[in-house]
Amino acid sequence: MGNARYIDPMIGTVGDEQSESSHGGGKTYPGACMPGGMVQLSPDTVTGGDNGTGYNYCHNTIEGFSFNRMSGIGWYGELGNIQIMPVVGDTDLRSGTNAEVPFVNGKEGWKSGFSHEKETAKAGYYSVILERYNILAEATVSIRTGLLRFTYPKGSDARAIFNFSRRIGGKSDFQRIEIVGDNRIEGCVICTPKGGGFGRGHGGISYNIHFVCELSVVPEKMQFFSNEELVDGNIKAFENEDVGLLVHFGTDLKEPVVIKCAISYVDIEGARNNFKAECEDIDFDTMERNAFSEWDKAVQSISVTGSDEIDYKLFYTCLYHTLLDPRTAMDVDGRFTLGDGTVSKADYVHRTVFSGWDVYRSEFPLLSIIRPDMIKDEVNSLLRIAEQGKSSFPRWELVGINAGCMVGDPGLIVVADAYTKGICSYDTQKAYDICKASSDCKKELYGKPFHSIRPDCERYKNDAFVPEKLSDTLEYLLADYTMAQFAKAMGKTEDAEYYLNRARRYKENYNKLLGFMAPRKENGKFVFEKGRYGDNGTVESNIFQQSWFVPYDVVGLSKLFGEKRTVRLLEKFFKKAKLSALWSDDYNHSNEPCHNITHYFNLLGLPHRTQYWTRRVQKESYRTGAFGFCGNEDVGQLSAWYVLSAVGFAQLCPGNDEYFINTPLFKSARVKLDPTYHSCKVDSLFTVLCDKDPLEYPYIKSLTFNGEVISRPYLTYSEITSGGVLTVELSKEPCDVFKNYIPKTFLD
Repeated sequence: MGNARYIDPMIGTVGDEQSESSHGGGKTYPGACMPGGMVQLSPDTVTGGDNGTGYNYCHNTIEGFSFNRMSGIGWYGELGNIQIMPVVGDTDLRSGTNAEVPFVNGKEGWKSGFSHEKETAKAGYYSVILERYNILAEATVSIRTGLLRFTYPKGSDARAIFNFSRRIGGKSDFQRIEIVGDNRIEGCVICTPKGGGFGRGHGGISYNIHFVCELSVVPEKMQFFSNEELVDGNIKAFENEDVGLLVHFGTDLKEPVVIKCAISYVDIEGARNNFKAECEDIDFDTMERNAFSEWDKAVQSISVTGSDEIDYKLFYTCLYHTLLDPRTAMDVDGRFTLGDGTVSKADYVHRTVFSGWDVYRSEFPLLSIIRPDMIKDEVNSLLRIAEQGKSSFPRWELVGINAGCMVGDPGLIVVADAYTKGICSYDTQKAYDICKASSDCKKELYGKPFHSIRPDCERYKNDAFVPEKLSDTLEYLLADYTMAQFAKAMGKTEDAEYYLNRARRYKENYNKLLGFMAPRKENGKFVFEKGRYGDNGTVESNIFQQSWFVPYDVVGLSKLFGEKRTVRLLEKFFKKAKLSALWSDDYNHSNEPCHNITHYFNLLGLPHRTQYWTRRVQKESYRTGAFGFCGNEDVGQLSAWYVLSAVGFAQLCPGNDEYFINTPLFKSARVKLDPTYHSCKVDSLFTVLCDKDPLEYPYIKSLTFNGEVISRPYLTYSEITSGGVLTVELSKEPCDVFKNYIPKTFLD
């Protein structure tokens, strides 16, 4: 058994309506999935509230099992379609835990109590005992299909309820369902913003999900129901706004019931093709073994050795979460849908679920080392979506639609960073043109209308600030910096200088009277702020947290603040924070604006403080168990920070190839490189070897890379991906390891 045995999908599974005070949760789920799988099959404890996956560890009942969801997100969630619940005997025809659709006739619902002691969650498999019915429910998956296995009590009146109207963040608008033959169900579920969904509809998400379900046992009968009432007649097809199906297996079952289900976002033929390719001729146990084996292969991208079993569990579970998204969005025949429903085809893996504002910070810097093929796929996917929408790259993409959540231009950042790393298997000129049109807020591109996600704001274009909005300003300035690096790499010198000059103007947003960055009014004067903890003009942050957000010029920022004051402020920033807290007004690891600030000390001549605070965050912000994440897991970002720092690095600024060093968490780490995307000039492995246990010796005394002494606190991306061995000599006490290193601004 390989390292997948350390994966614990239960970590972080707390959602809203918490039973522990001040914990909004990691919002992960415990169910079965594959690396980048379209199907993510998990139990649902609730519909409604800010429980984005449909599962909340704090709940004590299960309402069913659905075949798709997102991981680690807020904003009320999305997907959660085709919910199936095994029951015994008569029940109400509503779950009883759906806050989006109230009871008409029922009182208790079909939900069942369960105990966490009778749950099993591992890579590619989930099971639970549904106590009300004494049913063992199990789940496993392939990429595009999922299998449920229900073991009913002997002699019981075995039934299953299919809830086709269910949707995590609301309800689906319409369903068309057909019973095909004796044991097959096919259909389409239509979801639009009218029914809610992501952001309770504000995300603007629309999609059709087509499915094929096949039952291993021919039912005695199947009855449609709607609005808690059985539909009269022995009909084989039904369409409505609230369609359900009650399946009767009788009292003489001789074996467990296995339900196979394939999905497609394209059409019913896509679902049928996916079914035939991935689950038609496979049994439950074989699929379970295959899923675990795929996870074992996936997490072999990094192998670590250390002395703490908890660190192993956290590391491989975090690596697991980084590999869930962006996920496959195409059928086995290569077809996928774009945001307007257009069907397209590609020779790359078209992907979805791009939480751009979160993942450009650590997730994509990690994937560019361990899975550059995913970066290539995602850039191609973003490019196709931008072309179809005649717009900027999406900020927060789901099923081909820009939900518009958060701020900035993260799609540009990801594309620019990929190009500067040599990941270029796409139309680079077109990608550049879209980035430039977005940066310049153009109304037209290639003679056609173009929509930029940047504000149509003369103030920003002329004076490099967005009135009343500090977070927006600083995010756009970072995007301008990465745009400059893209232009430089493309040989477009004039463009590079233009965007670099705009990025340099971040200093004009420093309020000398306040001593921090601050939002400015339309007339250029600063918005009044009482102090560093004010949140005017900030997004999921405050003035203190947002003031550090100039990762491309930490040196210049320290001069702006005053070099000695900068160090004092940073130390106070970390010391006052409770690192395990869900929210802090000081350093706040539960949310992205603070990520990677521990590495600022590397550029301030104090690398031992980077080493100290990074270790503190690793050990205090991450725990095992359902309450293990200090905040939303955010589609892999929170986990990716942990994985990358555990190996010993953070990419401080996208568009720059420096990966700044912290003390590794493990005595050794071996990273597999990909010769298709990486030079591998020295070796196909990048290895980090510590001479002592880093848990006992937390400071770096010296570094050598492939036999040469490293006197700077970083390796470049090209050095890492050339392969070889980074040897780390450790000490119990802080060392002046980079005393001759002169920190530089990235603005040169």
